Amino acid sequence: MRQNLALGFILMTVLIDAIGIGLIFPVMPDLMTEVTHQSLADAALWGGALTTAFAVMQFLFGPVVGNLSDRFGRRLVLLTSLAIMAVDYVVMALAQTVWLLLIGRIIAGIAAATHSTANAYVADISAPDQRGARFGLIGAAFGLGFVAGPMIGGLLAGIDSRAPFWAAAALAAGNFLFGLVILPESLPADRRRPFTLARANPLSSFAAIRTLPGLKSLLLVSFIYAVTFNVWPAIWSYYGKAAFGWDAQWIGLSLAIFGLCMAAAQATLVQPVITRFGERRTALIGMWGEVLTYAFYAFVTSGFWALTFTPLTAIGGLAGPALQAMMSRRTPETQQGELQGINTSLNALAMILAPLVMTWVFGQFTRSDAWVHWPGAPFLLSATLMVAATIVFVARTREPPRP
Repeated sequence: MRQNLALGFILMTVLIDAIGIGLIFPVMPDLMTEVTHQSLADAALWGGALTTAFAVMQFLFGPVVGNLSDRFGRRLVLLTSLAIMAVDYVVMALAQTVWLLLIGRIIAGIAAATHSTANAYVADISAPDQRGARFGLIGAAFGLGFVAGPMIGGLLAGIDSRAPFWAAAALAAGNFLFGLVILPESLPADRRRPFTLARANPLSSFAAIRTLPGLKSLLLVSFIYAVTFNVWPAIWSYYGKAAFGWDAQWIGLSLAIFGLCMAAAQATLVQPVITRFGERRTALIGMWGEVLTYAFYAFVTSGFWALTFTPLTAIGGLAGPALQAMMSRRTPETQQGELQGINTSLNALAMILAPLVMTWVFGQFTRSDAWVHWPGAPFLLSATLMVAATIVFVARTREPPRP
């Protein structure tokens, strides 16, 4: 019973992280023009700076937070981060300058690196054969947050442009109190290891992990997978408008359908598919699903068929939890936090690189003097990268041994 409550707390933490990210999206245009006193175009540049700062902090501090949890335990790190996030959202709600908002997003990026600790906690309390399914639940929680965040933010924006920040602060504070009461420590003292700055460095920590059999290739595949997956948040809004003439309502609806389908698949399909096919083949099913999905959206010209096909995109979501389970199985119990910290940094690096690359490709094929009008070009790039990742995966991995 207590373990179920703890798992519920972890899922709620990931959900709140995702909601906190998406909650402020609807108010960002109005908020940035309000605090910068500039045009929407110039304010958008500041909005991009805030997004990049958040991702950079996750890249830098993912291994730090993961290593701290290996040294001091998961409970302390999770609760401390939630408390910091609650205070940070209050600061952002009160901020009257863009510089204070920037500082707020930097702090939020550091605190939100708890995703690594959440994954490590799940690895601690789960048998190896359970980890794929439970990592899928974490993905489902994030997917629900991806849907709920912008929806809640849009509703609250009608009250005030600062209301979403107050809501995020209340969510973080409430979950902190919940965890304070019910969350046990998952990492026994005899499984902890010393904290060193050298291993907490996002680059040095790779050196500590890559010596484990098969992990280097899995990390590479996981990174490429994350880069391709980030094509959705990077260009979907622009793609929907350019390819199908969608307005904000249709774009929001399409994102909601995507998020709900992804969450449902990760919550209900991961464990049955892994049980039937194993972790490696499940990852392959997900990766080939991504290739087909990206190829479809590269060439589809009908908004109707784009929406109709959306549920099938969830097949690609099987790859992430399966890859996580394979990496976790290959990592000693004393290094689970370190592994998840590296994964957080890789995902953050993908969040930094993907928007730059995907939006550039989109711009090249949609500007007025483009040699061909092709809004789906970034999806073809993602499909090509995913094929390369699949080849590496097939050549360099095998089904992990079962206990």
